[in-house]
Amino acid sequence: MARPERRRGAARRREAAGFSLAELLLAAVILALLASLAIGAGGRGLALLRLENATRRVLLGLELGRSAAQRTGAPCALALAETGWRAPEGSGLPACEGVELALDEGVLPGGIAIAHNLPAAVRFTSNGLVLDGGSVQLQVSGEALVRCVVVSLPLGVTRVGRQGPAGCEPDPLL
Repeated sequence: MARPERRRGAARRREAAGFSLAELLLAAVILALLASLAIGAGGRGLALLRLENATRRVLLGLELGRSAAQRTGAPCALALAETGWRAPEGSGLPACEGVELALDEGVLPGGIAIAHNLPAAVRFTSNGLVLDGGSVQLQVSGEALVRCVVVSLPLGVTRVGRQGPAGCEPDPLL
């Protein structure tokens, strides 16, 4: 006779082990909130990745221009456009060989805004010195940070920072 009581106790425990509708809804709301936070953080992370990649590509274009001039032993030039480094138009110098370089290569394309005061043709001497200076500001949609690259003269020394009220300021995160 103890068996029917055991069955009733097991059935009660099974009923008590379930979740109520209110508990399920609360769990769904919490999961949706966590998912929205993760998606927002992922979007910002992707924007920062695009920005840092574009900044590196600006620096890489300068270094490749120097290397191309040294390798060939002849002066050459590059132009920085919205999409990246390319051959200059109407320059008296030939384009640096093999330096066509897109700013968004390696990440999802689009969303990179670039502003600069570099000349139409950045010139490199036959020994790899940069003859033209200026600054480049890079920004990506979805991110407030504006990264800057300064090419200073003489010799074309480059510096990377963040754009601030006083111009291109050092960035402690770099």
